[in-house]
Amino acid sequence: MPRAIASGLLGAKAFQGGTATWILGLLLHFFITVCAAAVYWLASRKLEFLRTHFFVCGLFYGIAVFLVMNLVILPLSAIPFPVGPFTVAGLYKGLLAHMLLVGLPIALSLRYLGK
Repeated sequence: MPRAIASGLLGAKAFQGGTATWILGLLLHFFITVCAAAVYWLASRKLEFLRTHFFVCGLFYGIAVFLVMNLVILPLSAIPFPVGPFTVAGLYKGLLAHMLLVGLPIALSLRYLGK
C-alpha cells in the first residue's frame, strides 16, 4: 500500500522502487492524515459543534475525507491506474473505514486532547 500512495507523486515508477519508495509512501500517508486532523482542528476553532457533537461530526468528517481523497486528490495525482468506477461494496468499505479509522479518531482526539 505505501508504494501505491507514493505513486501519487512518482507515478508508475513507485512500484519499481525499493525501501525508500515504501518509506516515502508511509510518510505521505501520515502527512495526509495529519493534514486532515489539522483541518478539523482549525475548523473546530470557529465551529463549536465540532467539539460538542464530536461523535456524529467525526463520522461525517470521515465521509468528507473519503470523498475529497477519491474525487479531488486522486484524480489530480500521478497514480498510474484509474480511480473509478467504484463498486458498491468498495464504496461501503471505503466509507466505513474512513468514518471509523480516520474521522472518528480525529474527532475523539480533539475532544479529549485538544485545547
